[in-house]
Amino acid sequence: MSIRKEKLLFEDLNVYQKALQLSIEVCRLASSFDFKYSRVRDQIIGAIISIPLNIAEGNGRQSPKDRINFYKIAKSSGFECIPLVDICLGLKLIKLEEGESIRHEIISILKMISGLIKSTC
Repeated sequence: MSIRKEKLLFEDLNVYQKALQLSIEVCRLASSFDFKYSRVRDQIIGAIISIPLNIAEGNGRQSPKDRINFYKIAKSSGFECIPLVDICLGLKLIKLEEGESIRHEIISILKMISGLIKSTC
């Protein structure tokens, strides 16, 4: 489901594609949280979407130093998601299998971002 005809460079990055897909899945999942957990919902959505957004923004920067800065922000957002997943599990907002799958994907993305940072240096 794509409306664009031309692709930008970052859209071909596996890490971007993976982060985008996880963001969509987590947003769908979090949208079902009860209103009393709206703070947790908003926080996890903000953190998870920050990952592909910062990968994209970093890719648009001219200097390697600027690119790396945004990739590091994306990585930090991934780290922020880990305790948020644990909170969601503790509050029984998500199932154990969902939490394990999300954590696994986040860790995979974090490793890919580390590789992206190293390749940018």
